[in-house]
Amino acid sequence: MKHIKKILSTFSASEKDNFIAYLKKRNRRGDAKNIFLIQFLDEGKVKDIDVLLYGKPSKGAYHALCKRVLDTLIEFVGSKSFAEETSNELEVLKLLLASRLFFEQKLYKVAFNTLGKAESKARDIENHSILNEIYQTKIQYAYLNDSWKLQELILNYEKNKKLSNQDFQLNMAYAKIKSDLNLNKSASINTIIIEAFLQFDIEITKDLTYKSLYQLMEITTTTAKLKNDFYLVSPFMIDLYKKVEQKGLVPEKQKYYYISILYLMAVTMFRNKQFISSKKLISKIHQELIASKQNFKKIFIEKLTILSALNETYTGNFEIGIELLQKDNETSLNKKLLLVMCFFQQEMYQEAYRKLISLNRTDDWYQKKMGWIWIVKKNIIEILLLIELDKLDIVLIRLQRFSKKFNKQLIEIGEKRVLTFIGLVKEYYEFPEIVTSEDFKNKVEISFEWLNREEEDIFVMSFYSWLKSKMEKRNLYEVTLELVGS
Repeated sequence: MKHIKKILSTFSASEKDNFIAYLKKRNRRGDAKNIFLIQFLDEGKVKDIDVLLYGKPSKGAYHALCKRVLDTLIEFVGSKSFAEETSNELEVLKLLLASRLFFEQKLYKVAFNTLGKAESKARDIENHSILNEIYQTKIQYAYLNDSWKLQELILNYEKNKKLSNQDFQLNMAYAKIKSDLNLNKSASINTIIIEAFLQFDIEITKDLTYKSLYQLMEITTTTAKLKNDFYLVSPFMIDLYKKVEQKGLVPEKQKYYYISILYLMAVTMFRNKQFISSKKLISKIHQELIASKQNFKKIFIEKLTILSALNETYTGNFEIGIELLQKDNETSLNKKLLLVMCFFQQEMYQEAYRKLISLNRTDDWYQKKMGWIWIVKKNIIEILLLIELDKLDIVLIRLQRFSKKFNKQLIEIGEKRVLTFIGLVKEYYEFPEIVTSEDFKNKVEISFEWLNREEEDIFVMSFYSWLKSKMEKRNLYEVTLELVGS
């Protein structure tokens, strides 16, 4: 059952409806217990489901049903993914095979036109392996077409073969990068990427596919997020983005990767406190979404809303930021936690706490869903809120739990500053009167390895702002904006 729940948790409402329709088509009898099982799980009913389904305890029948539903669910996901991921490739392959059939039947003119269409579509989706087959076919029948220059075809084939081999080399490089990052969490992402590219003889040029450039950016930003260090990777990200811009007009088939690249750059600009650049990229994404023939809006709209709200919040427009997050009824966990942060920055602690307690599942559940960095932020802001609301009876418990739960991981990724911050928070909790003393200020000054404004992570600054506002008896939001330079 737990595997079924995990898979279903990744589905949208429409995907769940499609799966139920898929089950209905497969059900040969009037019995629809598989559908009832999905509905029960969707409603959160997990206790005594066998009794709900069969009217009496029937563990054996229930487990057999779960196995059948899981098998069908895997089949559904597989067929759906195959249809989505391979439709473009299948279309090109059909054209290629059709052109070869026309050549065999000596229908040369239609064969030339069909093969030309296949080549154009293969270029659009940057599928070098299929292009290899197309060029081989063109070389084979070049003697039948005076406009095809054999030497030019051979050169195109050789050039494409190098790109095809580069795709293979890139896959190995991605695997090495991910493996090295997993083995050495404190290593420099730039160093790891450079070493991997040298090992597999890969040069970063505009000839890389949109997918390859996106994958490089995605690996880089994921690691930067984990380490709270977007400053270090910024030059590498900018260089990758320049390569994307050099590619020229974006084929419609590559719009998803292009928009994803724009989004990752917008995130990088925000995390480096370059708010104007981030807003311009968000605007560009909206233009691309409107212009695109494909409906990517559902994929990106929540991410863009959150990023727009963050940009507005950190440029002094907190009302707009909160309005963006509250304008629909989405139950997004990221939106909920960001709203907690926004209300907290405005010292609206009761409102922030109401939002926070709505996140009432276990840390383990949220960690599986959102990742452990998200949990760290949630726990820190919960501790600060409990202090502000004088719920001092449970603050110490939360502080002890935080140290026990996150010490090892934070040390592994080189984020001892978080532990230092929590230590100072604990000291303030125990002796609040010392926060304005010179001794405490000096202790704070020597406790951190301070970075300049450009290098320091914006979210690290946000948490430190709370401590600074206490030391200086100033408004939290004003201190936050001052620190980030808005």
